[in-house]
Amino acid sequence: MVILAGGDGSRMGGAKPLRMLAGRTLLDRAIHRARSWSDDIFISARSAAQVGAAGLPLLLDEPGLGGPLAGLAAARSTGSDAVLTVPCDMPFLPTDLLPRLMEAFAGRGAALAEARGQVHPVCGLWRTEALGEIADYAASGRRSLIGFAERVGYSIGRWEAAEMFDNINTRADLAMAEARLA
Repeated sequence: MVILAGGDGSRMGGAKPLRMLAGRTLLDRAIHRARSWSDDIFISARSAAQVGAAGLPLLLDEPGLGGPLAGLAAARSTGSDAVLTVPCDMPFLPTDLLPRLMEAFAGRGAALAEARGQVHPVCGLWRTEALGEIADYAASGRRSLIGFAERVGYSIGRWEAAEMFDNINTRADLAMAEARLA
C-alpha cells in the first residue's frame, strides 16, 4: 500500500503531509489508517524532506511526472501484485476501503472509490502490472489518474457518505477538519 504525499500543499502554505490536525500530522493519520489495511506501507513523495522521519520506506515520485500519477508510477516498485493508494490529505477515509475495493477489483486494471457520484481516483486499488503503462500514457501528454484508470479499465467501489472522502487542501479545510474532530 502506498500513501501519496508528494503534493506541494501550496494552497495551505506548503508542507501538507506535516500539517497538524488534532495533535497529529496528516501523514501520521494516514499511516495509522493504512496500518488497518496492510503491514507493507510505503510513502511516495518528491523528496524525503516532504515527509520527515516517518519511519516507513520512501518511494520517490517518478521524475518527469507530476501529481498523484508520479506517486502511482513509483508504486510499481512495491513488489506486490496490486497496490492500494490513498492520499495523505484524506483523514476520514472509511475503514472498509480496502475490502470494498477488493470486491470491485475482479479482473480489472483498477478499482476506484466513488461517493455520491464523485470518483476519487487517489483512493484506488491498482494492478501493479498495469502501472507499466504509465510511461506511454504520460507520453501522450495526459496526467490524470482517472484518465489512466480509463486506459487500464476500472471498476467502482461505492460509498454513500461523501464526507469520508473529504480532503484537506486549504487552511480553511484544515480548520473544518479540526472542528469535525473536536
